[in-house]
Amino acid sequence: MYIDIQRNKGISITKQIVLAIVDQILSGFLQGGEKLPSVRSLSKELGVGFLTVVKAYQELEQDGYVHSVQGKGTFVHVKSTDTSKKYPEEKLTQDWQLSVQDYLPRSQFAQFHYVPEKIHLSSSMIDPELIPNQLLERELHHLIREGGTFFSRYGEVQGDMQLREAMQAYLLKKGIPTQPENLLITSGSQQAIDLIARTFVGPGDVVVLEAPTYPGAIDIFRGRGVTILTVPVDNDGMRLDILQHLCDRYRPKIIYTVPTFHNPTGTVLSSMRRRQLLDIAQAMQTIIIEDDPWSEVYYDQKPPAPIKSMDEYGHVIYLKGLSKTLAPGCRIGVLTASGSIFKRILAAKANTDLGTPLITQKLLLPFIESPKMVDHMDKLRNTLKVRRDLVIEILSEHCPEGVSWYIPGGGPNLWISLPSWMQSHHILFEAKKKQVSFLPGSACFPVDHENHHIRLSFSFMNVELLREGVAILCNILHSVILDKNISGHSSNFIVT
Repeated sequence: MYIDIQRNKGISITKQIVLAIVDQILSGFLQGGEKLPSVRSLSKELGVGFLTVVKAYQELEQDGYVHSVQGKGTFVHVKSTDTSKKYPEEKLTQDWQLSVQDYLPRSQFAQFHYVPEKIHLSSSMIDPELIPNQLLERELHHLIREGGTFFSRYGEVQGDMQLREAMQAYLLKKGIPTQPENLLITSGSQQAIDLIARTFVGPGDVVVLEAPTYPGAIDIFRGRGVTILTVPVDNDGMRLDILQHLCDRYRPKIIYTVPTFHNPTGTVLSSMRRRQLLDIAQAMQTIIIEDDPWSEVYYDQKPPAPIKSMDEYGHVIYLKGLSKTLAPGCRIGVLTASGSIFKRILAAKANTDLGTPLITQKLLLPFIESPKMVDHMDKLRNTLKVRRDLVIEILSEHCPEGVSWYIPGGGPNLWISLPSWMQSHHILFEAKKKQVSFLPGSACFPVDHENHHIRLSFSFMNVELLREGVAILCNILHSVILDKNISGHSSNFIVT
């Protein structure tokens, strides 16, 4: 079991072990009924004291994540109504694989990105009916008829030049002056984050993330063994007073932010804070990763200009995802940076895959260059605004007292806060019984998990299913609160 122990982190080793195992349980790496390493073997593997692991396992059991069976070991808790056989009697024949060490601390999307539930509120994907499928299909047929050589040759490592020129013009409209030679086409923004992380950070480096933040970024930076520091988010975005305090004490190498329709809360970093954040990065000689998947999908007013638009000295690496809003199946993202930072990321891209597939780049090119792009974004904004308003209406009418939410001005997500005694992953367990999914807020916290939040994505389901799913969620919350009021406690849902 891979757990990156950092002795100068400011968090006890016992707590680091607990958080690491909780991460692996919540992300699905450790399944219900799976046996944990013995105390003796884990203490030897991690190079920590025997009693340290004992205390970690005891804390995990107190919090309901594991269960110890006398003479057999410690097992991940099974969330099941069938209590006749919770833990396996014998190991399966493939359990030798558990002896093969990996270096994956967690992967939230392995569990939540594709799920079989009827009402899918867990991932911020766009309803397939809102994707320009027919236009893309016609363009694909056109490419094939033209008899190009897209299938018989590699594209440029940096990305197709025509697409980079089109994206240069697109970014210029957003206030970002750049050149095709400073643009890199990636296989989605997730790959771009990974390229930056593997290029610039490793064990001992400090990375600052928002809390909460995009789970995919947490997974990547955790895998690099960095020290993660977190800054809370309020209605105006990242708390820069707290960031400044951290920077005075530490020297972060990277600050990762989703400033526009923040994932998961939906907040927007104000114009003043954007300028202040850039000033902090310049003073500290720090890299800012500005992740921007949703700025075009605004409902009330346009968001402030990107941080990158103010960047004079190359501190900002700007990521523009195209997958979510245009064509998820194409997995296209764009990275822009400058100087030696860009050259080193380009080298990492070459080492990774020698370039994003050419056919998918050519497929999106005509769409980006045409007025159809504007029409598509207008349609997307209007449709998703209706769905956002529907969710807020249902929550306002049917949600129990003590549940609150932030109304986003854009993007696909609604951040819901439950009473502090609830655990969202237990609510999820009840919701899945009724074929409803959402993302537990704990997946979005890099260090100290807050278990009483829900990220509800309203972008994937149509109006009918969205209405049904949110109503089911409200009924579950009412039932849980009623049970607590009647019994005076609820051991299945209270944070211990």
